[in-house]
Amino acid sequence: MGPISISEQSFVPQPILVVGDVMLDRYWFGEVERISPEAPVPILKIDHIEERLGGAANVARNITALGGSCRLVGALGEDEAATSIRSLASRAGISDLMLSDRRQKTIVKIRMVARQQQLLRADFEARPQDHLIEQRNAQVAGHLFDCGAIVLSDYGKGMLSQVQTLISLAKQRSAQAKQRSALADRAAAILVDPKGDDWRAYQGASVITPNRSELRAVIGRWADDADLESRVRVLIDELELEALLLTRSEEGMSLFDRQGRMDVRADAREVYDVSGAGDTVIAVMAMALASGHSLRQAVPLANKAAGIVVAKLGTAVCTPQELFA
Repeated sequence: MGPISISEQSFVPQPILVVGDVMLDRYWFGEVERISPEAPVPILKIDHIEERLGGAANVARNITALGGSCRLVGALGEDEAATSIRSLASRAGISDLMLSDRRQKTIVKIRMVARQQQLLRADFEARPQDHLIEQRNAQVAGHLFDCGAIVLSDYGKGMLSQVQTLISLAKQRSAQAKQRSALADRAAAILVDPKGDDWRAYQGASVITPNRSELRAVIGRWADDADLESRVRVLIDELELEALLLTRSEEGMSLFDRQGRMDVRADAREVYDVSGAGDTVIAVMAMALASGHSLRQAVPLANKAAGIVVAKLGTAVCTPQELFA
């Protein structure tokens, strides 16, 4: 891993706005002692249940866990899962800008776990209604002005449909800020955790942060690293991006920007659970950029944070003490 040049004292960002698919992660922990007589499946004897913020809400939770200020926009129903999300967000210090509708169902993922091994995941999903997308745009426009970065956390559940509207709003905010204040010498960073096989909707973002499978779905399989770099360069130009950060699991990360390519090796540690690691990466990147640091300064720190959270079970966060140790 390359040197980390960001100190804890300089890691003080402007507020960050997170927009995306908010969900509740439920963990049912227990022990398997026998097989069901009804079907050849294990019986999980539940010991305890935990609830955690998931999806875009996990990005927000990572930001506030590191001492940042975060505003969260997403879609909820008016059900007990929504009540849990709002309670968890409040306890995490997240500014709740989430939208709700009684006809909407809150997204919930249930993971059943025995001896730190996931046995089954059950998902409850619903796409947001059109009027919630309109309310989303108004909410973002009203709370974007003093933010140092906007994170678009796309889990493909519909909250980031018509996402180009949000990118345009963020760019307008930056232009207006420069007009109002000579001190506003840098634009708010627009970071996207992408989904799907067509990324044209993300055109004009600052940086996108795919993993290998997500990138492969867009540019196809690459023969070698030189082929990868060539394909990524074409993509960056087509989408008018500043950079693309590829997370490569045990191989670390690769940043492709206008200066070239920067590879950062992963921390050598045992991996327990990679769920939510991408949320941690984009949260740390957003905080670094909103603190005035460069992409190349941010990547080693995000890589270290990822190494910390994959050693924890489930969607997790790292603390300032862990990150800056």
